[in-house]
Amino acid sequence: MSNERLRSALLAQGMTVGDLADAIEVNPKTIERWITQGKVPYRRHQYATAALLKVDVTTLWDDSRAVESATDLSKAEIVTVYPHRHTVPAGLWREIFGRAERRIDVLVYAGLWLSEDPLFLNLLKAKVERGVQIRLLLGDPGCPAVRQRGIDEGHGIMDGKIRNALLNYRPLAASHPDIEFRLHDATLYNSLFRADDELLVNTHVYGIGAYLAPVLHLRRLPGGGLFDTYANSIDQTWAGARAVTEHDITGA
Repeated sequence: MSNERLRSALLAQGMTVGDLADAIEVNPKTIERWITQGKVPYRRHQYATAALLKVDVTTLWDDSRAVESATDLSKAEIVTVYPHRHTVPAGLWREIFGRAERRIDVLVYAGLWLSEDPLFLNLLKAKVERGVQIRLLLGDPGCPAVRQRGIDEGHGIMDGKIRNALLNYRPLAASHPDIEFRLHDATLYNSLFRADDELLVNTHVYGIGAYLAPVLHLRRLPGGGLFDTYANSIDQTWAGARAVTEHDITGA
C-alpha cells in the first residue's frame, strides 16, 4: 500500500524525492519505495524525514515503535509545568529570550505585562541589533476574538489593554524598525513565547486571566512533535496577520 501521507508532506514543503534523498543521505529509489510500496524506513530515517518535512513522525508512519518513541520524546520536551503564570520565576522569561540566537516570537492578545518591562524592551533591542529575527503578534483590538476573550476573562477591556501595549511598544518600533509587529484576529487557546528551540506556553482557561492559567516550558527535540505543534501555529497566525496602524493605537 502506498504512503500518500509522505507524498503529500513532500508536496506541502515543495520538495522532490531527490531533495529529500540528498537531505537525509538516502538513495532516491529507497524513498520511492517508502512512497509507492509503503516500506517503513529505519527509525533514524523516520525522524530525519519528519523533522525535515515539519510534521510528527507518527503522521507519516504507523510503526508502533515510532509511536512509542515519539510519545516518549514528546514527554521529554516538557521541561517543567507551572500551575499559574505568576508562579513562573520572574527572570525565566528574560533568561529564555536572552539565549535566543536566531528568532524570538511572541503570540498574545495583549501581553501588556511584557510591554511594561524595560529590561525586556532593552533585550529586544540588543537581540535585533545582533541579527535575531523578532516577531511580535498582538490581537486586533476591533476583532470579535479580542472582545470575546475580554468577556471570558471577566473584564471586557482586552482592546484597551492591546492599545496600551502598542503604545508602550511605539518607541521601540520607531527606533528599531527591524522588530516586526502585526495584529491577528485569531482565537487563541494559548499565548506563546518562543526563543529558538525553547517555548513557554501560557494556556487560556475560560473565566480566568492568563496570569492564573498554567504555563508549559518546552524544549524542542528532533522527532518529539509537541514543541512543533505549538510553534507551527505561530507561523500560521503570522501569515494571516496585518500591519499595525495609528488607529489601532489611538482608537480614533
